[in-house]
Amino acid sequence: MTGPAGCWIWGAAPANSPFPLAAHVSEAVGLDPEPDMLSEAHRQASDQGVTNVQWVRGSSADLPGNLGHFQLVTMGRCFHWMDREHVLTALGEMVDEQGALAIVNDSNLNLPSTPWQQAIADTQRRFLAPGHRHGSAPAASHGPPHERVLATSPFRHVKREVHQYQRTWTIEETIGYLYSTSLPLRRLLGARRTAFEEALTTALLSIDPIGQFTEPVALEVLTATRD
Repeated sequence: MTGPAGCWIWGAAPANSPFPLAAHVSEAVGLDPEPDMLSEAHRQASDQGVTNVQWVRGSSADLPGNLGHFQLVTMGRCFHWMDREHVLTALGEMVDEQGALAIVNDSNLNLPSTPWQQAIADTQRRFLAPGHRHGSAPAASHGPPHERVLATSPFRHVKREVHQYQRTWTIEETIGYLYSTSLPLRRLLGARRTAFEEALTTALLSIDPIGQFTEPVALEVLTATRD
């Protein structure tokens, strides 16, 4: 891949799709292991007129693969699920000498900080067995923080920024988000999916009858370069 390009490696949740970056690169690759997420990415790209992204099914374990060479790699809320040392070594072969990584993490809707988020957690608790309430632990949950891992990688120069803002959700967007996380909620619910959606809708509307909910967000951005 030549020219200004980016490689997107992310858990392609609809709420976190990186389409705004497309206007700033000539070509890009979106990588995700889930066919449903790639289908949703295709749909959103078509709706938004984004034509310069190639969508590829794969995981971080497949890197470096044959994806090409890039000036920028961006990752959303997914790096902590990966074998970080392996990924950074592989990206050392894929990213140009003057290139960079951008690792972006923001607040998790499933970690309650408001009454309506607590209602989501309570509803999921009612419908899921205890062992499935939060899914399996990320690979990096007991390891060093990202910044320390980056410091011993090819991308050892790290800049950290935190941006705080508010994000508004509708009930439909909330349910869509819950179905797009690493917890396979749709499959776990099975025939109880409709009952879950009805229960969640009732719980949320009891908090705000208009159906508009505000989430306080703290967005952390780690930008890592070789020099």
